[in-house]
Amino acid sequence: MSDPLDDWMTDYLRAWTSNRDGDIRSLFTDDAIYLTAPFDEPRVGVDAIVEGWLADRDDPSDWSFDWQPLVADGGLSTITGETRYTDGRVYSNLWVIGLEADGRASSFMEWYMEHPTDDSRDPQI
Repeated sequence: MSDPLDDWMTDYLRAWTSNRDGDIRSLFTDDAIYLTAPFDEPRVGVDAIVEGWLADRDDPSDWSFDWQPLVADGGLSTITGETRYTDGRVYSNLWVIGLEADGRASSFMEWYMEHPTDDSRDPQI
């Protein structure tokens, strides 16, 4: 038996790599809510999600992503992850994913925090 969270994450990574409308659209219910930051307006509905994703897309050769589940309880899952970009940026990620019985997300919250660079840790005197 396959794990719904593993399946969804596999599909998410495929969409992140391809940036294809159909791959993105297949992840979310028609009325899904996608939150990218605590105080930003959510993207509501799969059309808005696809539009926002494509506007903010990453080049597939510019990043790597590792993740692990924190909690998977029924249809609600939380993962932590780390995104590394080839330009040296590194982000810690916290995602909360509301999965429906058909495997699509009806809610998705991704919060990410950029790691400080060595330069930003040195106080300016």
